[in-house]
Amino acid sequence: MAAALLACGIDPDRSILFQQSQVSEHAELSWILGCLTSMPRLRHLPQWKMKSKQKSEGSVGLFTYPVLQAADILLYRSTHVPVGEDQIQHLELAQDLARIFNHHYGEMFPEPRPLLSSTRKVKSLRDPTSKMSKSDPHQMATIHLSDTPDDVAHKIRRAVTDFTSEVTFDPQARPGVSNLVTIHAAAASLSVEEAVARARGLDTAAYKGLVADAVIQRLTPIREEMERLGRDRGHLEALLDRGNRRARDLAAPVLQEVRRRVGFS
Repeated sequence: MAAALLACGIDPDRSILFQQSQVSEHAELSWILGCLTSMPRLRHLPQWKMKSKQKSEGSVGLFTYPVLQAADILLYRSTHVPVGEDQIQHLELAQDLARIFNHHYGEMFPEPRPLLSSTRKVKSLRDPTSKMSKSDPHQMATIHLSDTPDDVAHKIRRAVTDFTSEVTFDPQARPGVSNLVTIHAAAASLSVEEAVARARGLDTAAYKGLVADAVIQRLTPIREEMERLGRDRGHLEALLDRGNRRARDLAAPVLQEVRRRVGFS
């Protein structure tokens, strides 16, 4: 994960790259915030509804995970959070918890706002009504940063579309083709309209080749840099160790103030 973030352009001199599990303040603040929310509030969040249905019975950790997400955000008094469209409801929980805490214990946390990219949501290549997810059990559904060009081309070639050969953008009527347009636009830094214009005269089979080329061109430098970074594990561990210390230096005084306000000695 650290190698992937660095390969995508995160600058460790400008950002703090760290392992959440090494900063215990996250877990402690999560417990405190969990005391300020209700089970019905968590039960209606999308991740719980989707994953608990898949597993028939979800775990307590899955149920309370959005509270931990809120702690991750509020612990650093974040004002803006880059999220996908599917995480908006979880960010709204963080906003609610900031308001509740501030109401009970005085102004402490800002209400974090979402930072959304122009590409709101990429859908599964096998089920374009669902989001693309790294946890999808179907190997052909998700494009990974580590995929080879052959992997990418094969997955896009097998992507679910429909029986109309013309390429158009209509997420409701043509979710599969529209998903390919979305991916093409994101990979090639185009608007949706520009992506559709470039597909003019192509059937969906030929368009899949165009999309694959765009994705491969965008991901190949990232994959190669990930592989290079992965060969120097000592460098990654040293970088994360430094980030862990920097994160703890920021988190500790915030949690100390939270503990004081809620009455912990």
